[in-house]
Amino acid sequence: MSEALANRLQPCGPVRDAEAAARLHERLAEAADADGWRATLDAAWAALEPVFAASPYLAGLARRWPDRLRLTLDADPEARLAEILAAADALTAAPDEAKAPLRRLKAELHLLTALCDLGGVWNLDQVTGALSRFADAAARAALRITADDWRRRGRLISAPDDPRGPVPGLFVLAMGKGGAFELNYSSDIDLSLFYEPEALQSALVEGVEMQGFANRLAQGLTALLAERTADGYVFRVDLRLRPDPSSTPPAVAAPMALAYYESVGQNWERAAFIKARVCAGDAAEGAAFLKALVPYIWRRSLDYQAVLDIQSIKKQIHVHKTGEGLEAAGANLKLGRGGIREIEFYVQTQQLILGGRDRTLRSPRTLEALDALTAAGHVAPEARDELRAAYVELRALEHRAQMLADEQTHILPVDPERRADVAALAGQGDLAAFDAGIERLLVQVNARYGELFEGGEDLSSPYGSLVFTGVENDPGTLETLARMGFSEPATVSDTIRSWHHGRIQATRTARGRELFTRLAPQLLTAVARTGAPDAAFRRFAVFFSGLSAGVQVQALFLNQPKLFDLVVGVMAFAPRLARALGRQPQALDGVLDARFMTALGTDTGLADQVVREAHEAGDFEGAMNAVRRLHREQTFRIGMHVVTGRTTAEQAGLTYTSLADACMKGLAPAALSEAERMGGAFDGAVAVVALGKAGSREMTAGSDLDLMTVYAAPPEAVSAGRGWSAETFYGRFTQRFIAALSAHTAEGGLYEVDMRLRPTGSKGPVSVRLEALEAYYAEEAETWEFMALTRARLVWASDEAFGARVEAALEAALRRPRPGVDIAGDVRAMRDLMDRERRPKGFWDLKLSAGGQVDAEFAAQYRQLTAAQVGAPLTVSTLEALADDPILADAWRTHQQLGQLMACAFDGGGDPDQEPFGFQMRLARTVGAPDFDTLKARLIDLRLRARRAFEAMLPALRDGI
Repeated sequence: MSEALANRLQPCGPVRDAEAAARLHERLAEAADADGWRATLDAAWAALEPVFAASPYLAGLARRWPDRLRLTLDADPEARLAEILAAADALTAAPDEAKAPLRRLKAELHLLTALCDLGGVWNLDQVTGALSRFADAAARAALRITADDWRRRGRLISAPDDPRGPVPGLFVLAMGKGGAFELNYSSDIDLSLFYEPEALQSALVEGVEMQGFANRLAQGLTALLAERTADGYVFRVDLRLRPDPSSTPPAVAAPMALAYYESVGQNWERAAFIKARVCAGDAAEGAAFLKALVPYIWRRSLDYQAVLDIQSIKKQIHVHKTGEGLEAAGANLKLGRGGIREIEFYVQTQQLILGGRDRTLRSPRTLEALDALTAAGHVAPEARDELRAAYVELRALEHRAQMLADEQTHILPVDPERRADVAALAGQGDLAAFDAGIERLLVQVNARYGELFEGGEDLSSPYGSLVFTGVENDPGTLETLARMGFSEPATVSDTIRSWHHGRIQATRTARGRELFTRLAPQLLTAVARTGAPDAAFRRFAVFFSGLSAGVQVQALFLNQPKLFDLVVGVMAFAPRLARALGRQPQALDGVLDARFMTALGTDTGLADQVVREAHEAGDFEGAMNAVRRLHREQTFRIGMHVVTGRTTAEQAGLTYTSLADACMKGLAPAALSEAERMGGAFDGAVAVVALGKAGSREMTAGSDLDLMTVYAAPPEAVSAGRGWSAETFYGRFTQRFIAALSAHTAEGGLYEVDMRLRPTGSKGPVSVRLEALEAYYAEEAETWEFMALTRARLVWASDEAFGARVEAALEAALRRPRPGVDIAGDVRAMRDLMDRERRPKGFWDLKLSAGGQVDAEFAAQYRQLTAAQVGAPLTVSTLEALADDPILADAWRTHQQLGQLMACAFDGGGDPDQEPFGFQMRLARTVGAPDFDTLKARLIDLRLRARRAFEAMLPALRDGI
C-alpha cells in the first residue's frame, strides 16, 4: 500500500486568508489532539492551509467532520475511494433513513477528491473518474432503496436479489459527462430512465399500472439523491435528456423512445448518446436498448444536408468578437467563447460525421476521441496537443471555481477577491498573471474552434451565439436574445427548441428540422432588426406553427433572404397581414409566383386568371374557393408592397380595386348560373355597379364593397323552372352574389358587402330594375345620394349592350338638371352634420378629422356634381376631381398614403402613437417625413390648410345648419 494521503499532498498556492485558516487549524488541532492524529494534521497542514483559506466549502466540511478529514488523510486515496464506494453500494435502509448516510458519503468523496486534485495526487482523469464512479454508486443505491420500499409496500414482487436488477426491465442510463466518466466537481448528473414493458409488468403485482409505477419510482430516486436536507444533497438530478422531456413521463418505455429517436431525434441528441451507458438497473435490457440505438447514433451514410445539420451544432456559437471581449473576469469556462463546450463540439461533431464508418472514433471520452481523430488524420497533431492541454486546464479551473462554495458554476468570479481564491487554488498568487493566462487560453481554443467555420455557413448571429441544442437554455444565447431586444429571452429560446423537437408540422420531418437549423438565426436576426422583436416573433410563431408543411417555405426563405426580411417586417408592423397569414399560411404560396414582386400596376394577367379559374371550377362552391385562393395570395402581395413602401397610395388603391373587380367578374357569372340552377333560365340581363371606394378605385386592405345590382327584363317574364318573377330571380342572383363575396369558406373570406347605397336603400328590393333606378334619381334622390353616385362604376354585366345602357343611365342621372337645388349648401350641411354626429376618434382618424379624407372627398364630389351639371367630363377619381386644388389634393393623397399602410397594419383604426419606433418611422417615410414627430407636425399643418381650402370652396351656412 502506498503512503497515506497526508504525506503526498503538495501546497496548491498562496494562503489567501491566513487568519481564517489559523482559526480552523486551532479547532482541528483540538480534535486531532483528542483523537491522536495531530502528527497527521501537521504533516498535511502546509497543503491544507491554502485550500481551506480559499474555499469556505471545504473548510466547512473539515470543521463539521474532523473525523472524516482524519480518515481521508490517514488512508491511501485509492483505498479510501474504494471504501466510500463500497459503503454506498452496501447501504440499505428506508428512503428517509438513507438520506443522511448517503449525503455524508458524498461529503467524504468531495473532501477526498478536492484534496487529491488540489494537492497534485490525482490527475484530471482520476478526479473525474472518482466523481463519476461515486455517482454510479449513488444511483445504484437510490434505485435499490426505492425499489425495496415499493417491495415492502407490496407493489413489486420480484426478488431483491433478482439478477436482472432491483426492478426487472428498468434501467438507468448515465448521460453527458457522467456517462463518459468526466463529471465535474459540483456537477449535476444526467440520468435517463427507460423500461422494457413486458419485463417490468411481470415484476409488478397484478393491477399495478406500469407507467404510474415507473414514474413514482423515478421521482423517488430523484428525491433521494437531490433533495436538500440538513446534511446537504447527493447530486442534483437532471432527467431532461430523455425523449422530448416536456411531453414525456420521467421514465419512458424503451419502444416509444426508440420510435422517437428514429423519427424525430436531433443531431445533438445523437451527440448525447455518444456518452450514454448503463449505470444502474437491468443491465441486459439497457445494453439491448443501446445496441438498438447504434444505427441511429452512428449512421454509415450521411447526405449533404445531414452533415450541415451536424456541423450546425458548432456553428451556432459566435466565434468572432461581439463586443464583450474575452476576459477572465466573468468568463464562462464551460459555455463561453474559448470554453470547454467548444472543445467538446469540435470533437463530437466530427465523431457524428465520421464515426458511422470508423468505429475507432466512437469513444465517449473527449480526450480519447480527440486522440482517435488525430490518429485517423482528421485533426492535426499540433491542434490536438493545444486542445488537450486547454481541456485539462479548463476542467481544472472549472473544478476550482466550484470548490469555493460547491456551486454548479462554470464562471470565473467577476469580483477580484473571489477570483484570486480560484487563482490560489490553481497555484497562482499573481491575479494579473492568472487573468492574462486565462485570456490567452480562451483565445487559443476559440481560434482552433473557429478553424472549423472556414468556408461554411455562419449559424450564429451578428448579435452573438444562438445555441438551441440540449434541454436547457444556453446562457450565451439568452444574452444574445436580450441584446436583440426580446423582453423574455427564455420564452423565445424555449419556443425555438420546441420547433427543433418537431412539435409543429413545419419541422416534423428531418428535412424540415435541418432547414430550420439554418433558418433560425436568420429569423431571429431579421426579427431583431425590425425594432419590434417581441411582436414580430409572436406573429411569426403563429404563422410558422400553422404551416401544414415547412420544407418548401423554409427553402424559399433561405434562398431569398431579402424576401424573408420583408415577410418578417410584415410580422412586426402589420398585425392585420400577420394575422391573415397566421390564419391562412397558404397566402404565402403566392410568393412562389414570379409575379409576386412585380410592380403594382403591371398587367400580370391576374384578372383573366381569376375569371378563368372561377369558370373552370365547375360549380358555385368551387368557384368561390378558387377566387378566394387567388384573392388571399394577391391581398398579401399588395399588402407587402404597401408595407415596404414599394408603391404609392394611388397605385395600391387601383390594384386593390382591380383585384376586387376580378373577384366580382369571376363570381357574378357563377352566381347567375346558381340562380338559374335554382329557378331556371331567365330572359333578362343584370349588371353589377360599384360605389364608394370600390367605385372610385381607391380601395384599401380594409375596404368593404358598396354595390348595387341593376336588371332589365320583359314585363311578364318568368323563370323557366319555378316561374320566378324578375324581381325574385335577380333578387336570388344578388343574394347568391353577396354570399359568394362575403361568406367564409375553408379558403377564407373576401369582402364585407354593403348594398345600402342602392335606390330606396335597405327598404327596397335587393336588386333594382333599371327603369326604377332612372325614375328614382329623376324624382326622389337627395343630394347626398347624387354624391354617392359620383363614384358609381359598372363592373360587370351579363350582356354588354345592357351594361352600356346602365352606364348611360348613371351618367344621365348625374347630368340631369336639378333646378332650385343648392348643391354647395347641401354638401356643406351634410359635412356639418357629420361634424356634429360622427366626431373623429382621435388624431389618427384619417377619415373624419377636420382637413382629412372626408373634407377632400366632399369637395371632390361637389366638383363632380357641378361638372356634371355643365356637361364637363366626368371622373370617379377624387384626385382628378381636385386637380385644380393642390392643397386638398395633397391632403387626400397624404391621408390615403397613411391610410393604406394603416389598413394593412391594423384591422380597425389603430394608434401609431402606441406602436414601436420602427413602425412610426415607416409611417413617416411613407409620406417623406424624416421622423414621426415631423410627420405629426406636418399633418397638423396640412389639415389646417386643407380645412381652410374646404371652407373657401364650401362656406358655412349663415344659419349654422
